[in-house]
Order: sequence, then C-alpha cells, then structure tokens
Amino acid sequence: MDKAVRTLVPARLDRLPWSRFHTRLVVALGVAWVLDGMEITIASAIGSVLQERQTLSLSAVQVGFTATVYLIGQVAGALVFGRLSDRFGRRKLFILTLGLYLAANGVTAFSPNLLFLLVFRFFAGAGIGGEYAAIHSAIDELIPSRYRGRVDLAVSGTYWLGAIIGTASTYILLNPHILPVDLGWRLGLLVGPVLGVLIWTLRRHLPESPRWLLMHGRQEEAEQAAKSVEDAVAESGNRLPPVDESQAIELRPHGAPSYGEILRVVFKEYPKRMILGLTMMISQSFLYNAIFFTYVLVLNTFYGVSPSDASKYMLVFAVGNLAGPFILGPLFDTIGRKPMISSTYIVSGALLALTGWLFKEGVLNATTQTMLWSVIFFIASAAASAGYLTVSELFPLEIRALAIALFFSVAQAFGALGPTVFGALIGDQSHPDPTRLFYGYLFAAALMIAAGVVAMLFAVNAERRSLEDIAPSLSMRDAKATVPAAG
Repeated sequence: MDKAVRTLVPARLDRLPWSRFHTRLVVALGVAWVLDGMEITIASAIGSVLQERQTLSLSAVQVGFTATVYLIGQVAGALVFGRLSDRFGRRKLFILTLGLYLAANGVTAFSPNLLFLLVFRFFAGAGIGGEYAAIHSAIDELIPSRYRGRVDLAVSGTYWLGAIIGTASTYILLNPHILPVDLGWRLGLLVGPVLGVLIWTLRRHLPESPRWLLMHGRQEEAEQAAKSVEDAVAESGNRLPPVDESQAIELRPHGAPSYGEILRVVFKEYPKRMILGLTMMISQSFLYNAIFFTYVLVLNTFYGVSPSDASKYMLVFAVGNLAGPFILGPLFDTIGRKPMISSTYIVSGALLALTGWLFKEGVLNATTQTMLWSVIFFIASAAASAGYLTVSELFPLEIRALAIALFFSVAQAFGALGPTVFGALIGDQSHPDPTRLFYGYLFAAALMIAAGVVAMLFAVNAERRSLEDIAPSLSMRDAKATVPAAG
C-alpha cells in the first residue's frame, strides 16, 4: 500500500492568475462543444438532401434513425471513455476521443449506403460523447478555482457557436447552384474534422492533470506537470503569487475505484448532489431537445415560415444561446452557484410558461416568437451549462469523469423524449392546435422551475473553492483513515 504524502499541487494550480496557457487550454479542449453544435446542425440540414435520388435515397424514418444512432453513440462513448478517463488519465482520453471523432466523421463523408453511414455516425457520436467526460474533468482540474464557473459555462455555451458555423456553412454547401447535390452534404461532414485537426495539434502539447497524477501515486510526475503549468504562466509575463502553505493536502493514492464503490459514493454519500445533478441535467436536456428539434416545424406549421427561411430565425436563436453563458457566467463565480443556478432555472421556466400562453392566445408572430425564445434561452443556456458545471465539480476526483458521463447519459435518455412528445403535440399541419403545444411548454417550464427549487435546497456554494474542499478525493480520505478504504 502506498504511503500517505503531503502536497501543495492543488493550491499551486488554484492560486495562478489567468494566462495564455489557460486560454490555450480552453480553446484546445472546449472545441468539443463547437464540434457537437456543428455536427447536429449540419446533420439536421442534410437530412432532406439524403432523401434525394442523387444522394442516398433515404426515407424520412431512415434519416431520423441516423440522428438516433448518433445520440446512442454519444451515450455509449460517454460511459466507456468516462470510465477510461478516470482509469488512464485525462490527456490520453481527450486525445483519443478527438482522434476517434476525426476518423469516424471523415470516413462518414464517403458513405455509399445507409449501413455504412449508420456505423460511422455511431463512432463519431461516441467520440464526442467521450469528449464531454474527459474535457470537463481536465478543465476543472487545471483552471484556477476562482475562474472555474465562468470557464465551464463558456465552454458549454460554445455549442451554439458550432450551431452558428454549421448553419452558415450549409448556406453554401447545400446550395445546388454552387455545389452538386451529392457533393455538398459530404463536404459538410468534413467541416468538423478540418477544425478538429487544427485543434488536435494543440492538445498534444497540454499536460496531464496534476491532480489525476497525484491520485494515482505519480507524485513526481504531478509536481513536474504543475511546474510546467507555472512556467507557462510565468512566460506569459504574469507574476506567480506565493503558495499558501496552509492549503497543503495529505493523500494516499487510491487509483480507479470499483463500480461498487462508485455507486456507494454517488448514491449513499452524496444523495442530495445526485438529486440535484439529475434534476438539472434532465430538465435542461428535455427543454432543449423539445424546443430545438421542433423549432423549424413550429415556425412552418403555425407561422408559415419555409424551411429555407427558418435558418434566419435559427441564427437569432443561436446567438441568444451563445451570449447567455458568456455574459452571465462570471456571476456564477461572484454572486455564487446557488442563487445563480436557482434563478436561471426558475426565471427561464417562468418566461417559457408566459411565452407559451402568448403563443396559445395567438398574439405572436414568427419574429416575436423567436425574440422571446432568444430571451428565454439566453437565460436557459446559462442554466443548462451550469448543469455540466455542477456534476463535474461536486464529486471526488477519482470518479469525476464517469459521474459526468452517467448524468449526461441519463439526461440524453430523457431528453430524447422531447422531440417525440412535442412533435405529437404539434400534430397535423392541416389542423394545427396551439393549445396542445401550450401544454407541452407548460410541462417543460414546470421541469425547469422544479430544478430551480431543488437547486435552492441542495446546490453547493462551490464558487472560488478548491475541488478538494468541495468533494475530498478518495485518496484524501484514505490518508486520514486508520485503515485503507474498501474497494
């Protein structure tokens, strides 16, 4: 059994000022959300193209199934690579998962038939799903504690930057007057890999998480990795603050826990945090999938907006979503987690209920509906991003990546119901009934408000606190125990 060690590595990382190193880190790792936003937007746009005889001649059901397979791949990738990230390290996994996405999506562009397309869409989704677990773990463990909230929210919010890029690119790639029909959609699937290749080279120069190294008994490597971060910060012209010796921690390397131990920690030791994470993730996932995937259908059915013109409204919606986490994010570090999480969930839910009522009363048009949705999701986007922040910082380091993966997977499962439910509520285009859809909006609003209430009760004041203070690692517990912990 490894002996207990005393270390200042976490305190050394948390006391650092912002530098070019941290910016590089966020750009290199945060691109996963940009890629996912691009993927879903482009895949949605090329769906109708894939039904044409000049392409793959797919049916509407087959087109929908490709999206389902991609989402299933995300869940599988999150669970598999989340566990591997806790076991083998953040760096190895965020290089592997991006590489998998690049290869799979690049090959998908050359699909000759449906089966080929489905297989590689699954692996592309697995790569992106694995990204979420690895990158949020690495970012939380390398970013100074006083910046962690705003950085996590901004990274998650860049999904909508990807959506904007994807929407803009389809204007050209799917225009038959510019490119042949069977070429444009294939080039669209290559946009993400091209961006990913540029970022992959940046990732290769990032260090392993010093915190992860400590928990796996590699203290000397952890010290070297922490020093490389400090050197990079100093090279940016920043003065390094002194280290607070009182912030030293003692630990006995624990390594990767068993599945039994993981379940015990999540369900028995942190039940309130589990309820908080599940409530936040499920409610935001249902809301987003329900609204986003039926957005064009609502505009077309109730306001007569053509699918081609709907892209303009989508851009406005995406800009509102992108702005929310960047503008509201710093408040999660200053005002605090509990008031900001609860207020963003409750306010966005209340505004959704009000907008749904105005929609039912027939006082909105396509423009005012979009403007109100943009305001709602300016707030809801920060709330949704806070869900990922919450589940990534409230559990011990040894299970952090898998915890993110588990909450993400459960949320995706519930979120997948949203488009189906709302599609049924929209109903037949020849007899649209806004009242039924209003009830759907009320249900989604109630979920968000309920999550806000749960946050008022169970949210943790994690702002500006070290990860070790929020949730002591299993290695720290082992150091304090008179006998080694089970598992």
